[in-house]
Amino acid sequence: MSEQKNKYLCTLLDHYPELASCQEDIMKVFGVLCECFHNGGKLLLCGNGGSAADCEHIVGELMKGFLLKRHVSEELAGDPSLGGTRRLLQGALPAISLTGQPALSGAIQNDIDAKMVFAQQVYGYGKPGDVLLGISTSGNAENVLQAARVGRAMGLHTVALTGETGGKLAPLCENAIKVPAKETYRIQEYHLPVYHTLCAMVEAAFFGDIDERENER
Repeated sequence: MSEQKNKYLCTLLDHYPELASCQEDIMKVFGVLCECFHNGGKLLLCGNGGSAADCEHIVGELMKGFLLKRHVSEELAGDPSLGGTRRLLQGALPAISLTGQPALSGAIQNDIDAKMVFAQQVYGYGKPGDVLLGISTSGNAENVLQAARVGRAMGLHTVALTGETGGKLAPLCENAIKVPAKETYRIQEYHLPVYHTLCAMVEAAFFGDIDERENER
């Protein structure tokens, strides 16, 4: 891992030494995300309540610049038809939160079953090699469990972000980050710095070297 990416993980552990128990799992998830994006895949995210807000937050950090200046593809950067638009675009790492789209979600809950609200979207959006991140403080949210089951069956990489027990979700997933807390609010307080660190590390993996070269000019 480059010095820049290592810096973010070291900062996390400096501020939250109790998260040292999660270090190995954070690195595994980092590798899974890098492989996914390198191969042209996308990240799907699901969760309820505060975890739904975390899903939207992660999408916001990945779909545009987070900590670094992001380049766009050479094809777009050199396309004169875009004019000034090409200077406004930022590199994106494709991520979709399954917690939005109220019309679709309402239809799934009404016409199928409320517990399938995320699983149906995984079936529609997911492709082998994509990553599904399920966020659940208890690890027992039924709609997240259903999404993980469908994701596994379809060949997605499944990742859980939970509290220390992992609940039923952690064993369903290939990788799980179980933060060392039991109370919901404490779990959520740890989730934020964990996913901020992952977003920063992945961004550095795809845009850090170019950002460094541009700063040297």
